[in-house]
Amino acid sequence: MASDNTEQACWHPETQAIRGGREISEYREHSQSLHLTSSFTYDSAEQAAAMFLGELDGYTYSRFTNPTVAAFQQRLALMEGGERAIATATGMAAIQAIMMSLLKAGDHILSSQSLFGSTTNLFAGLLAKFGVETTFVDATDLQAWRDAARPNTRLLFLETPSNPLTEIADIAAIGQIAHQRGALLVVDNSFCSPALQQPLKLGADLVMHSATKYLDGHGRVMGGAVVGGDALIEQIYLHVRTAGPTLAPFNAWTLLSGMETLHLRMEKHSAGALELARWLEAQPAVERVFYPGLASHPQHELALRQQSGGGAVVSFVVKGGREEA
Repeated sequence: MASDNTEQACWHPETQAIRGGREISEYREHSQSLHLTSSFTYDSAEQAAAMFLGELDGYTYSRFTNPTVAAFQQRLALMEGGERAIATATGMAAIQAIMMSLLKAGDHILSSQSLFGSTTNLFAGLLAKFGVETTFVDATDLQAWRDAARPNTRLLFLETPSNPLTEIADIAAIGQIAHQRGALLVVDNSFCSPALQQPLKLGADLVMHSATKYLDGHGRVMGGAVVGGDALIEQIYLHVRTAGPTLAPFNAWTLLSGMETLHLRMEKHSAGALELARWLEAQPAVERVFYPGLASHPQHELALRQQSGGGAVVSFVVKGGREEA
């Protein structure tokens, strides 16, 4: 039995994280059940055919339809304020699914240059082999985004805060730049999670996650997801259904458990990181500290506007370079 997302959209965010998106069986279980099955049974061959053709709602094959994975998708969509989500095996699988679904040879990506290393490799290596070119710009320089856009720019991509220097990009302003040029804005929200930031409400078209990070929060499983409007997610779903970078039901079940404590953990993470960052700033051996919650951070005011906390990532430079570090 699917949950009512319309009603649940009005719930408090912390309630959504615990109760949102549950798929309840005929047994009326209290917590989300784990459906470890490759496929499903039907009352008749006609019913099976109708479900596989999409004429009837239901579950057919766990590569693309599974109740536990569906619950994870519905919960995350609620928490991000999106219409729909599609889950993937990892965060990198989520980014690849976006690009393979929405781009073609000859298209251009405009991306922030401060990225997770594997994302850079995906853009500059794998996608380049298939005729998709990427230009990398300073995430904090709005004019650089404007100047680097081309007639064939189809998608702008950024992660904010960035890894590891915690650069904060202006999601609303970059979204306007994208939309003025008929392009989409995709935001990697892995470092903040929906507990601290909701990029869709700031103008992003799609939000992706490495669910391996804070959605799980315990270092147990890998996972990824993309959240956005139904029309865009449908295109990505069709890619995942065909190519198969699927989230396993067990991983989805584990992620659902992690999401129940997400708001508590992110609040504590942010408080602890800020305390540590302030301590590091006071150390004579430290040259510079990078943390959005510090008044010394160059985008501190922007972080206060678009995030409800600084997050957990702190980086710093030691005086004397590598040898002293």
